[in-house]
Amino acid sequence: MHRPPKVALLVETSNAYARELLHGVRAWLREHGPWVLWLAEAGRGAAPPGWLRDWKGDGIIARVETPAIARAVAATGLPTVDVSAARLLHDLPWLETDDRAIAHMAAEHLRERGFQSFGYCGDARFNWSRWRGEAFRAHLAGHDFDCALFPEAAGSKIRTTDWETELSSLADWIQELPKPVGIFAGYDIRGVQILEACRRLGVAVPDAVAVIGVDNDELLCDLADPPLSSVIPDVRRTGYEAAALLARLMRGEKIRGEGRLFAPQGVATRQSTDVVAVADKNISDAVRFIREHACSGIGVREVLKAVPMSRRVLETRFRKLLGRSPHEQILNVKLDRVKRLLAETDLPLAAIAERTGFTHVEYLSVAFKRHTGINASEFRSGRRP
Repeated sequence: MHRPPKVALLVETSNAYARELLHGVRAWLREHGPWVLWLAEAGRGAAPPGWLRDWKGDGIIARVETPAIARAVAATGLPTVDVSAARLLHDLPWLETDDRAIAHMAAEHLRERGFQSFGYCGDARFNWSRWRGEAFRAHLAGHDFDCALFPEAAGSKIRTTDWETELSSLADWIQELPKPVGIFAGYDIRGVQILEACRRLGVAVPDAVAVIGVDNDELLCDLADPPLSSVIPDVRRTGYEAAALLARLMRGEKIRGEGRLFAPQGVATRQSTDVVAVADKNISDAVRFIREHACSGIGVREVLKAVPMSRRVLETRFRKLLGRSPHEQILNVKLDRVKRLLAETDLPLAAIAERTGFTHVEYLSVAFKRHTGINASEFRSGRRP
């Protein structure tokens, strides 16, 4: 009888991102397994498990984030897939969420709400955080906006593990930012800290400061005060494809240093960004109306009924304040919902068109391809732009 492969999962179990990776591995195993799994409960940056030194396994999926893990993995000589952005072992194939796409999605989420002042706060110790900050600033610069960086995110040596000291530094930084401001937190815990700093300062969220994080850790986001909006990375897909890639390696395929990035699924909008930051109340009301009703099949005519003004004035003010037309805003909201349904459900495209306000599935297909550069089936299969 064929022996199932023994696979070590050197992935921490202490955070939502890593657990989603493990869910993705499990999903692949349900379709293609079984494997005999070795998984130790661990936190981020934990030492390699002692059993790995003499372990007689067949393959490894690892978050290679420290030199100690890198040395331990390399010493085994086993087929390995890296699911970390640290890139400490360049010969290993690696899979990661697309930090540039995540940053662009966060920037557009805040821009759609009318913000013209922005900040980024991450953690300079990690590649993914630096990449997100760089991409966020570059995307905004392309639209003629500046972005303030929290000193640590800018790469300074400021670093403390003391929560209160970090909160004090964050509060000082937030106090100096022009308001209203949209802040992109490089990960959800950082977003929670920013919200707490705002609470202590007495700064209104989301009216004066809107905050969006990354990872959509539902427990953390819902416990935050107010609940934290967050970009949803396609982590489960990353774990699934890591398992598929390791299976190929264990069959003897030679794959060295190959990288693959997975774009985010969308934004989970919660109270921390549920605002329209434009002084023009009519435009603010129009954006909110579009956000709430776009997938019901509305057009600009219905927006004009909800916010009485001439079409010409609406178009002019929309473009001046938001950089897009009301029609483009409606289409963006609808297509964002299409992406979520493609990523999270098995609904056929015709059913998705009906649920998102497209009268014809053919129009949805054309609009989706024009907007993303790929067709809906490619997006669903994981080939994200």
